[in-house]
Amino acid sequence: MSAFDYDVLVIGSGFGGSVSALRLTEKGYRVGVLESGRRWNPEDYPRTNWNIRKSIWAPKLGLTGPQRISLLGKCALFSAAGVGGGSLIYGNTLYEPLEQFYTDPAWAHITDWKSELAPYFDQAKRMLGVATNPRMTPADEVLREVSESLGVADTFHPTQVGVYFGEEGVTASDPYFGGAGPDRTGCVHCARCFTGCPYGAKNTTTMNYLYLAERAGAQVHPMRTVTDVRPLPGGGYEITAVRSGRLLRKQPRRLTAEQVVFAAAALGTQKLLHTLKDSGSLPALSPRLGELTRTNSEAILTASSRSRTDFSQGIAITSSIHPQPDTHIEVCHYGTGQNALFPLAAPMVDGGRMRALRFLLLILRHPKLFARSLDVRRASDRSVILLVMQSLDNSLTSFRTRTGRLSTRQGSGQPNPDWIPIGHEVNRRFAEAIDGDAYGLYMDAVNIPSTAHYIGGCVIGDSPETGVVDPYQRVYGYPGLHVADGSAITANLGVNPSLTITAQAERAMAFWPNRGEPDPRPELGAGYRKVDPVAPKNPAVPGNAPGALRLPITPR
Repeated sequence: MSAFDYDVLVIGSGFGGSVSALRLTEKGYRVGVLESGRRWNPEDYPRTNWNIRKSIWAPKLGLTGPQRISLLGKCALFSAAGVGGGSLIYGNTLYEPLEQFYTDPAWAHITDWKSELAPYFDQAKRMLGVATNPRMTPADEVLREVSESLGVADTFHPTQVGVYFGEEGVTASDPYFGGAGPDRTGCVHCARCFTGCPYGAKNTTTMNYLYLAERAGAQVHPMRTVTDVRPLPGGGYEITAVRSGRLLRKQPRRLTAEQVVFAAAALGTQKLLHTLKDSGSLPALSPRLGELTRTNSEAILTASSRSRTDFSQGIAITSSIHPQPDTHIEVCHYGTGQNALFPLAAPMVDGGRMRALRFLLLILRHPKLFARSLDVRRASDRSVILLVMQSLDNSLTSFRTRTGRLSTRQGSGQPNPDWIPIGHEVNRRFAEAIDGDAYGLYMDAVNIPSTAHYIGGCVIGDSPETGVVDPYQRVYGYPGLHVADGSAITANLGVNPSLTITAQAERAMAFWPNRGEPDPRPELGAGYRKVDPVAPKNPAVPGNAPGALRLPITPR
């Protein structure tokens, strides 16, 4: 009988955590998953996100919704909480990264990442059910027109997404996992993906990786926030978790595990590791912790029409363009009635000197424009979000403040941009085409850009001097600790990160041995060498199913 409560405890249940739970359960490990948020079923999501209690994550205030909003010094972050993590409310978009990701100098010298990750991107796509968005909306036609006006019409394309389309509104038997997965209902194109799919068409990890992991024996503990991870004298780790959001009666629970996977998303993992390093629980963590934190070089912009009300249809993200080789812009939709975040929108003002003053002058000179920005009635019907991303080499450095909060400052490389000129140009053209107004966010006026994709900070390196984790995503200095989430993404992607997080986690878990067998990886700190992945003894998906595990094992 094991001396530990679990062989492996996974902290977090988003893309990386769900991959870890499934692949390690298949290899015979007893796996537990600790998740700070609550569990959601399709019927649990509120009809409108004005139901703040079930839409916003602020558990100390009694709000347990999936949408988390954080201010982190030099950036504002929109992220998720709940069993399934970011997959609950992400925009379904699953792209492979731009070429610059693979050649970024932070990690390109270690191996040929493009060829190493290729089979795991394929596996991730099949597990997440990637399909081409089949329906163009009025907003997509406008984006196509804008791309033509910019001379980049050839870059316009529908999105690749993790959605079950099938027959609209019709429930069918598991289409992905040979009967091992749940029944699915065809997408009805209601554009409610960002606030939680009420029909079960969205391919969240609770419909694939995590569903299969639980079916195979993994145990998920919702509403549990990890506060401490410390080594045990004889090996393994003690993990302390409390009831999320409780000020009193926190119900601390201590669990032991031989190994721990940090997968609480870049925000949660960075915050926890900074706390553990500063408190003395894990003092030997790499000094690189927090460095090369990325925002995907993003901007979140809005175009809102004064006359049209036909934009709240389709899926969350329906099409995109590349107005410049390193810049990617997607058109995003909220469903009818999902207007609770639109009060954050404000008249757009370009970056540069005295930006806050110019913003104030703008609203004084154009009071009607400002008044229209305050009117959020039917905002989702009248508006589209333009999500701008870049693959440039810029970064932030995260750190823990004296009050224990996570914050950021400018890091290495180019400065993290507080505005993206081509994004503003596209937004203005889009707004003009729909007889509307171009908005940014209030935070933009004080040079605090917003992102939905906070990544990095626990990056891959060839030593503790260059990274927090090794090329197998094991934590330097602490055998048995691993990172498998967006914090291990080492470069800006220029696209939505969910597929890359999944692929990197698939690769990292593929190298684990089956429980009780020899580890094919070199000793921690011994340097990188290519090793074959290890096939699990108990695969959860039948070999003839679309989502079956297909590992790139070299013939002997």
